[in-house]
Amino acid sequence: MKIVMLGAPGAGKGTQAKMIASKYQVPHISTGDIFRANIKNGTELGKKAKEYMDQGLLVPDELTVDLVIDRLSQDDCKKGYILDGFPRTIPQAEALDAALAKRGEKMDFAIDVDVPDENIISRMSGRRACTGCGATYHIVYNPSKKGDVCEVCGETLILRDDDKPETVQKRLAVYHDQTQPLIDYYTGQSILKTVDGTQDMNDVFAAITEILEA
Repeated sequence: MKIVMLGAPGAGKGTQAKMIASKYQVPHISTGDIFRANIKNGTELGKKAKEYMDQGLLVPDELTVDLVIDRLSQDDCKKGYILDGFPRTIPQAEALDAALAKRGEKMDFAIDVDVPDENIISRMSGRRACTGCGATYHIVYNPSKKGDVCEVCGETLILRDDDKPETVQKRLAVYHDQTQPLIDYYTGQSILKTVDGTQDMNDVFAAITEILEA
C-alpha cells in the first residue's frame, strides 16, 4: 500500500495521513521529517540538504528524491507507506516514479483531500497557537476553555503569521500553480482518488478507508 497524499495547505491531509498510518501500521513519511532525521544523524545526504536550507534555499529535487528513496528503502516500509508533502511538483513525481520503477515498484494510490479555498482560509484564520507550549486551538472547532489563553500552560494564544488570510491566499496560489498539476498527472496514471475534505474528519477517514479496501 503505497500512497501519496495530495491537498492544499490546511486541507487536513496530514491528519488523515497519520490516521491511515496508524490503522494500517505503515509509516507516515514527510520530507520535513526526513530532512530533520538526516541532518540530526549527520548523514552525507543530510549535510548536503543542510547546506541549502542554511542559505534559505529549497533543497533541489534530485537530492530530495535521493533522501526519500533512501527512507523508502528502510525495513519499516516493506508493507507500504504514506508520502505527505512529497512530491510537490511534476518533476519530483516523475523522478520518484523513475526511482521506484528501478526497484520494480510503483505508487498504488494518490488521494486528494479536496477542500475549496474559501473553506481553507476560514479554517486556518481561525487557528490559534500557544506562545508557550505550542498547543493549537481553533476559535470555532476547538476553542480554548480559557478564552485567549492556553488550557495547558496558561500562555497567550496568537494567530500565527502563516495562518493569516493574506498568507494563506499566497500559499494556496503556490499550491495551485505547482501542485495542482499532480492531480492531472496521477489521474493519467488512473490512481487518483478524490475525497470531500469539507466533511467531519472521521467521515473523510471513512471515505479514504473505503477507497483503500475496495
